[in-house]
Amino acid sequence: MAVYPTLIERNRFLDTVYVMNHTPLALDAITTRLDVATLDAASQAAAAAFVAAGTATNTVRSYRSALAYWAAWLQGRYGIRLGDGPLPATVAVQFIVDHMARPTEAGTWEYALPLALDAALVAAGVKHRAGPLTLNTVSHRLAVLASWHRVRDWEAPTDAVAVRTLLRQARKAQVRQDVEVRRKTAMTVEPLQALLATCTDGLRGVRDRALLLLAWSSGGRRRSEVVGLQVTDVRLLDADTWLVALGATKTNTTGTRREKPLRGEAAQALAAWLAAAPVSTGPLFRRLHRGGRVGTTALTGDHIARMVQRRARLAGLAGDWAAHSLRSGFVTEAGRQGVPLGEVMAMTEHRGVGTVMGYFQTGSLLASRASTLLAAMPEPDGPSPT
Repeated sequence: MAVYPTLIERNRFLDTVYVMNHTPLALDAITTRLDVATLDAASQAAAAAFVAAGTATNTVRSYRSALAYWAAWLQGRYGIRLGDGPLPATVAVQFIVDHMARPTEAGTWEYALPLALDAALVAAGVKHRAGPLTLNTVSHRLAVLASWHRVRDWEAPTDAVAVRTLLRQARKAQVRQDVEVRRKTAMTVEPLQALLATCTDGLRGVRDRALLLLAWSSGGRRRSEVVGLQVTDVRLLDADTWLVALGATKTNTTGTRREKPLRGEAAQALAAWLAAAPVSTGPLFRRLHRGGRVGTTALTGDHIARMVQRRARLAGLAGDWAAHSLRSGFVTEAGRQGVPLGEVMAMTEHRGVGTVMGYFQTGSLLASRASTLLAAMPEPDGPSPT
């Protein structure tokens, strides 16, 4: 099949290429020619700077942590340095065996990482505590290793069939032994209201109430999105509605601003915070200082996580609460109230259905008639015959 629709267009294209190849340039000042097959140091640094600037801060932090662990583990396990060359699949297999607990015939769990190396990794500060890692942590560190290989044009050891098979079977083994994948407790309406009831501690309560309601009601915003909001990112639409503008996020890196509505109680809470902390520029949610003085620096993601956990304790709530509870809780509650999945994803900006579906289905089943079939059965008129 022809690449060009017509002969005339083909000739025009060739004429353009000819003119460009014969355009005179002032070449006297150009003293260095580049190799078309490689990048020089300056260009590598520029490309790395683009990658770093385009990567979310939390992602950079998690990648650095994972690579620091890989470097320490490789040094202790093999006596080699990370970066000396591509790693074979056997290293990835050993990493899984070293770090994932497996059941024994005696009914116990064991992992292959030598105790002395385990202690050394903890002492070096690259591991929080001795013992096996969770499936999620192992999977994340393998994914980081794969990315690290690919940016160097090396074959990723995690692509090997042996590695993928072992990881899949390890996951099945843990599931069959009732090892649960940890999930933060979803904050549906009832626990959210319980947290809001604790926000009675002056200006801090006003701020936390506005933050909780904005993060939850605008689609279960990630903590990185909340702390990145500026005062100029919110605008009043009418007496009962604010719009929250999002820029670049984890799942939308185009930078196109999208506005999410904030209505009712959430809109009122935001208005109360802006009235209590009257600023026109800078971070929307800020640190507070002694004496109730509003600072100039933004809250961090860790601040939000600790705030959610502290207020959950104040409310007497059982569960594993975190900042992510707001996001999962929004989706679960939307499913419970019968909101169409498409509308939910438009608010949350999840890229794939798979991620959001688990929480959504849980909420849907809470409101399903299928979960109350026994209660719907009519009571018998009298005692049953014996």
